[in-house]
Amino acid sequence: MTTPTRTLGTTGPQVSALGLGCMGMSALYGDADRAESIATVHAALEAGVTLLDTGDFYGMGHNELLVGEALRTAPAARREQALVSVKFGALRGPDGSWLGYDGRPAAVKNFAAYSLQRLGTDHIDVYRIARLDPDVPIEETVGAIAELVEQGYVRHIGLSEVGAETIRRAAATAPIADLQIEYSLISRGIEERILPAVSELGIAVTAYGVLSRGLISGHFTADRQLAANDFRALSPRFQGDNLRHNLALVEALRKIAEQKGVSVAQIAIAWVLAQGPRHGATVVPLVGARSRNRLTEALGALDVTLDAADLAAIEEAVPADAAAGDRYPAGQMTHLDSER
Repeated sequence: MTTPTRTLGTTGPQVSALGLGCMGMSALYGDADRAESIATVHAALEAGVTLLDTGDFYGMGHNELLVGEALRTAPAARREQALVSVKFGALRGPDGSWLGYDGRPAAVKNFAAYSLQRLGTDHIDVYRIARLDPDVPIEETVGAIAELVEQGYVRHIGLSEVGAETIRRAAATAPIADLQIEYSLISRGIEERILPAVSELGIAVTAYGVLSRGLISGHFTADRQLAANDFRALSPRFQGDNLRHNLALVEALRKIAEQKGVSVAQIAIAWVLAQGPRHGATVVPLVGARSRNRLTEALGALDVTLDAADLAAIEEAVPADAAAGDRYPAGQMTHLDSER
């Protein structure tokens, strides 16, 4: 198949219209199958997916090592087409606890040195701090990445989960390729201020959580037992009455998907794909497939065409702000500059 491409903003690289989010292959969604994870990365590259997203704190380096192995063992032609986006800055304890974020210039360069080693590469294609460090001005953090760009260790600068004011300050410091942020049918908070800002500044959006961590994939059920190391066991949207309410929204969406002859996941991803033109921005969904089956399903969204009537029906079934529960537990919500 031929995967369409999009450009990450006015200064960024050309990437596939869907990217592969690799986090779940190492962390936060319970145990994963390493061999299947690598096979999924290979299948994505073979299908023309060029954008791979990881973070140095996913599994405390495990995910970067996995992505590095997947690239090293992929056919040379596919490996050369791959672009790796890396998030840094999250501080972890040996027990996996979250200890804050570090955006100091020296820390930025230190994180990059370790990522380059784990990935087995001489450069990172897009580099971004995962969350704003409240003690370090964004200008200093972005300025340090800009120095890495000048030195050839980084190709492009990205942002993650920051609000419109921070985006503007960052863009005034150095060229920004994209903003990585959660965006889905049930997480639409970026539409009021953030999408207009990135559109004005020529910054793309790489949207994660397009299936809300599987909640709106059509595969999640109310009786599913989550492992203790699964983030969703603590996520407000997956708890009790919230979960039942949110799954009712999924059933409403399923009726529309069935009428279109597609899966729930495909129509949810297709909705995100359609939002760029509606908001004058470039939007590239990141799909967190951990298996080749889920990847194949997600790629099918590229063939789904939604007209104005389809979009209206989808948004009537799942209105903005219809979801019950925040997208993160309260403690993690405080780290989101995008929510301020």
